Amino acid sequence: MNPYVLTILLSSLGLGTVLTFASSHWLLAWMGLEINTLAIIPIMAKQHHPRAIEATTKYFLTQATAAAMILFASTTNAWLVGEWEIHQLSHPLATTTAMLALALKLGLAPVHFWLPEVLQGLELTTGLILSTWQKLAPFALMIQVAPAIDSSLLVALGLMSMLVGGWGGLNQTQLRKILAYSSIAHLGWMVLILQFAPSLTLLSLFLYIIMTSSAFLALKTNNSLTINTLATSWTKSPALAPLTALVLLSLGGLPPLSGFMPKWLILQELTKQELPLPATLAAMMALLSLYFYLRLCYAMALTIYPNTLTAAAPWRLDFTIITLPLSIVTILALALLPLTPAVTAMLTL
Repeated sequence: MNPYVLTILLSSLGLGTVLTFASSHWLLAWMGLEINTLAIIPIMAKQHHPRAIEATTKYFLTQATAAAMILFASTTNAWLVGEWEIHQLSHPLATTTAMLALALKLGLAPVHFWLPEVLQGLELTTGLILSTWQKLAPFALMIQVAPAIDSSLLVALGLMSMLVGGWGGLNQTQLRKILAYSSIAHLGWMVLILQFAPSLTLLSLFLYIIMTSSAFLALKTNNSLTINTLATSWTKSPALAPLTALVLLSLGGLPPLSGFMPKWLILQELTKQELPLPATLAAMMALLSLYFYLRLCYAMALTIYPNTLTAAAPWRLDFTIITLPLSIVTILALALLPLTPAVTAMLTL
């Protein structure tokens, strides 16, 4: 793609998200979401491959449906209550419709079906943008709408997303689909705690973006798209292979890695709120996700590919445009757990 065109598209992507962040009026927020969607569509379709075009079409249709539902919810609220402000969304019909529309935009269960299929048709860099940056604007709206939503709806959405995210990833061999189901499960954790501790939701989102960025960049460096190619990654870059396995375990929430921090704090907050059943179910569903991460680590670390290699293993990574971001996000994805006391102190301020 022409670098000037790419610059304009990426600038529009940033503009749409910032516009949604800064808006207090539903129409302005909707406009930001639309700019965001329209900017990423050419980036998704730049491969000129039938799978990429199919994924782009599915993404456009789902995002257009969600945007129409948001417009319907805000118009309904303005008609019944007389308010266009995001904070003034109060009518039950409008709040429920807006929440389901935002769930569709994010890919929460039970409206998650588009996410694995879309992510599977994209290259890893575009998939990274879709899994991280594209979550920010809908989440900003969801945090503002959440106080008006019935807490049982949010808990149900969260638990269902965690179940679907864990269950759906078990039988997959394509790494992009596994990361899509991982995204659904992590979004479930965020939505589960959204009404009780929004600061924990933001912490989970921040760490999810770091860990997912590290996973996508590591897979791009190894050029791995399936479990079979992941199993040979130690021959391409022996130094990166164990780090990739640790990043995947961090995504699974295994201590002493960074991914354990949000799960620990969320379960602690749920028990403080006297919700032992959701906390127990969440902890059990985390095991489903952990299983398929362990499966990937097993394929990487404990299996030897049948071909014998005569070439020397390259222990140093070739310096490319993604080497520095990869090293930064990998360190953050592995080593933030000791900062938990400082994080909890900041959250209680």
